This record gives sequence, structure tokens and C-alpha cells, in this order.
Amino acid sequence: MSSDDAGRHTRIAIIGAGFGGIGTALRLRGAGYHDFLVFDRGDEVGGTWRDNSYPGCACDVPSHMYSFSFARNPGWSRSFSPQPEIWAYLRRCADGVRPHLRLGHEVHAASWDGDARLWRLETSHGPYTAQILVAAGGPLTEPSLPDLPGLAGFRGDTFHSARWRHDLDLTGRRVAVIGTGASAIQFVPRIAPQVEALTLFQRTPAWVLPRRDRRISALERRLFRAAPFTHWLVRAGVYWGRELQATAFLHPALMRLGQHMARRHLRRAVADPVLRERLTPSYTMGCKRVLLSSDFYPALGRANVDVVTEPITRVTADSVVTADGREHPADTIVFGTGFHVTDLPMARAIRGADGRTLAEHWAGSMYAFRGMAVTGFPNLFLLLGPNTGLGHNSVVFMIECQITYLLGALRHLDATGTGAIEPLPDAQRAYNADVDRRMDGTVWTSGGCRSWYLDASGRNSTLWPGYTWSYWLRTRRFDAAAYRPVPARTPVAEERR
Repeated sequence: MSSDDAGRHTRIAIIGAGFGGIGTALRLRGAGYHDFLVFDRGDEVGGTWRDNSYPGCACDVPSHMYSFSFARNPGWSRSFSPQPEIWAYLRRCADGVRPHLRLGHEVHAASWDGDARLWRLETSHGPYTAQILVAAGGPLTEPSLPDLPGLAGFRGDTFHSARWRHDLDLTGRRVAVIGTGASAIQFVPRIAPQVEALTLFQRTPAWVLPRRDRRISALERRLFRAAPFTHWLVRAGVYWGRELQATAFLHPALMRLGQHMARRHLRRAVADPVLRERLTPSYTMGCKRVLLSSDFYPALGRANVDVVTEPITRVTADSVVTADGREHPADTIVFGTGFHVTDLPMARAIRGADGRTLAEHWAGSMYAFRGMAVTGFPNLFLLLGPNTGLGHNSVVFMIECQITYLLGALRHLDATGTGAIEPLPDAQRAYNADVDRRMDGTVWTSGGCRSWYLDASGRNSTLWPGYTWSYWLRTRRFDAAAYRPVPARTPVAEERR
């Protein structure tokens, strides 16, 4: 879409064209709202599933739950969808809202103009204005890279798994992989057979369960298409099965069964007792993200793979040095070190009514009413904002809950003629105090680990401390009494051009 579009004002501006942005666009169109634009810095939709294309990239939530309820996909090829299929699904979903997309439009800043009652956006293609701002960039957007002494002087190639170098042939290379999270356990088994040597630097071992993945037969897919209710039943079964798993996260004593399964998986896959000890976690399962893989452990047993648990102290021109003084030769470094989740870069770009950024308001610990709205930021709605991530089920379900809530807010604005709304400070404080109370005693706060779920203050500001149906109960209707109305003011003609 050309940057010379005549329309510089839109009622609803959506930042991000991943699941959140595309889902919002589809639901808006279905509800009769057509004055909206979706901005994304990429040249195609997809968000996380466009950017993460490393070898072996796949979802760890069963396929039938990892799609919109209003756009179910009966054609998944496997029980855990590979990245190309998820990306293709999102592109198909986006076909119905293509005229609303502004791809290649990176939003550099967004500021609330209290006099005009609108948001002013600065994009890579010039300014836009909007009455309502939906931030749907998601938490897995900006790669996190460790600050390693000497890294700038490394003579080889370096890249993050979310920016995979497909032009770089790893055959015969000495590869250092830093990080053993959800991405590394997928790409390590794929690249280990082709490299000369792979050194895996592990800070803390993860609990790993076998991945019960299988091919979905052509007969099953035909049945799902011919009798959609069968697909709905399968989806419902997956949903409630996953909800049942949440009980152990909320009551950590119940994690013993899962830990027994994970230890058995480790014993069967790793014969070397020394390596097995290195790969055995000392914290309660669920404290860090539980990983699914049936080929990660076997890959670590290869003759050309070495698992290093000593901390990295520095990088030289051609090696990675650990605290024990060992130099580990490398000509390629791949970072599987996750993303900026608790310190969202987006928060530094959004300024509220008092001119301060969202990051300044949060001061190191994210919070929001219903995980979506923040006092001092009128008409701002966050998708997958604070305390709406999950450790057990599909975040697409949470996104749908939030979109329903957003539509309720729009209907309220339309019905009352209100120009803007923001949550009352007391409502926001009470809501987040309740979230923190419910977080106490969960595995994420009492499991004995330090995870990326926790922010700089030690607070879990990322995950929802309960079942997803309990979040649905809180978001199925817009609670107008918890918001302060801001009277409407019509934008001047110049702002509408």
C-alpha cells in the first residue's frame, strides 16, 4: 500500500499484524467497524510467526487450539503446527482485511493529544492520527541479546534465532549456541548433524517432556471439513485438557507427576550419567517454561555436541571463554536468548496524557487493568499486555477475550458519545493487587527459580495466575463503571486530512 494514502486519520490504529492485530481487524470488520488501519514494520503479516523461521520452528500448543475460534483451520497437517503452516494460516486470515493493512509502516512513537482527544502516531511513512490505539505488537517481538565482553571483536558470524541467517550454510562450522530455551531445543537437533562441532552453553537446565506430535491424516482433515462440529469437539477436548494442566501450576505440589515423566524421558534419552546430571533441573517444574521435545536430548548425545554449564565470561576473536578458563573454539554464535518481555521496547514509544512514556509509568514492573488498559493513557488497549501470558494453554484464546472486551468498549463509546476512556486509578490498583495475591503460592513465585516471567522487581508481571476461563469471565463484558470518561472533542479539519 502506498505511503501517499490520502487517509491520515483513522478511528482505530492497530500496531502489529500478528495474531493480535489480524484477529482484531477481522472482528472489527465482522462487527461493522471499517474505519481502522493495521500498521506493521514487516513487509507481510505474521508477527512472531513471520520473524521466527529457524530450522524446526513449531508451536508447542496443539494445532487445533492455536487458531481463532471464528476462523478455525481444519487442515493442520500435524498435531503441533510447524511455523510455515501457522504463517500461511495468518496470511489467509489477513486476506479479508488487506485494504486496511499498512505494511512496511514502523510506528516509531505514539502520543496522546489531550486537546484534540486523539493519538498522534509517527511512522516510517509519516504521521497518522487515531481516536483509539490498539498495541498488538506482542511480547515475543524484540530479541534479547546478552552483553558479553569482547563480542564486538568476534571474527565469525553472529545472529539471534529470531533473525535466522538462511543465507549462511552451517555445514562444517564450529557453532556456539547460547541459551537452551524453547527456540534452541527446536533448532539444535536440526543443525547438530550438519555442523563440525556444536557447543551448547546452558545457564539453567529446563524441564523437558516428550513431544507427542503426530501427522493428522487426510481422513481426519476431510472429516473436519465435512462435519465442522467434529473439529469443534476436538478443539474443546484440547482446551479442557490444557486447562486441567493449569491446576499443577497453581498448586506446585501436584507437579510431582510431571517431574516424574520428565525424569523418565531424560533417563531414556541420555545414557551418560554426567550429562544427565547437567540436564536435571533443581527447581520445581513450571517455574520456568516447560519445554516439549523428543529429539533435543538425543541430539546432545552426539559426539560433536558439548554441553557447557560454566558461565560465559567473555568472547574472543574465535572462541567463547567460560569461568573455568576454558576457551571453546567457534566461528559462529547463535543466540537462543529469548526476547524483551518484561521491558517491552514498545512501552518506551507510547506517551500518555502527562507526556510520560508507558515505560516511565511502569518504572520496571508492568501493570494494566484487565491486562489491557492503563490509567493516564486514554483509549489505549494492549493485547497480550501485563499478566495475560500463559504457561499452559493457547494465548490465542486470551487474545480473543481481549478483542471481545475491546469491542465492548467501542460499543460503550458509541452509545454514550464519549470521546475517550481510561481506567480509574482505584480500579486499576484493586485489579492488580488481586492478580498479585492470586500469583502468591503458584509455581512461578514459589518454584525456586529465576525466570523471564519475573521483572526487575521480582514480580511476575507476564503470566495470568489462573485458568483461562476465569479471564474470560472477567473480560466477557466491558465494565464501564471502572473507567473515567473523557468528553468528546471533534478533531479540526487539518487533523482529518
